Amino acid sequence: MLTEITEADYGVEIDMVYATDRVFTGKAVYGRGACFLHPEAAVLLRRAVDLAGRQGFRLRILDAFRPSEAQWVLWNHTPDPAFISDPRRGSPHSMGVAVDLTLVDKASGEVLDMGTGFDDLRLQSHHGDTSISVEAQRNRLLLLGIMTAADWDFFRNEWWHYQLFRPRGRYPVLTDSAAGTRLMPGAV
Repeated sequence: MLTEITEADYGVEIDMVYATDRVFTGKAVYGRGACFLHPEAAVLLRRAVDLAGRQGFRLRILDAFRPSEAQWVLWNHTPDPAFISDPRRGSPHSMGVAVDLTLVDKASGEVLDMGTGFDDLRLQSHHGDTSISVEAQRNRLLLLGIMTAADWDFFRNEWWHYQLFRPRGRYPVLTDSAAGTRLMPGAV
């Protein structure tokens, strides 16, 4: 069973982009903006929240568990394995063990500049890209440090994506109904 991640219980901001028209498909993929993770990932999220808080930041979650039906929607729109896991292989998001996020300054409430937006499918989104501003490079390294210190693995092509180590074969790919999350449009 997946754990629901709420702002009150986890001290995070939740902005589930795939439940809005701000997603790269241009139309909401999820029917509602709830956030879920596998219990093991939820424990590591708490660690990351604590580490970020000690540095004066909050985490803003942009995506987490993604039902396999949603993975197919993304793949059918943009079948690019450099950025989107082929649903036949399974995405760590569809296992509930991946989270997409960014950092927010606690004092100002401002989102840190990461050089590109979330789900920007250009090379500038890769970790270590030096074509972005020095400030954005620093901010990415700060996020990377927080997340890796909290025992998350990263995906080199996306500064926002973190997951548990070696998820394939350890966690099942879940549909919306199997997970009981009711994220997909029309789910009851």
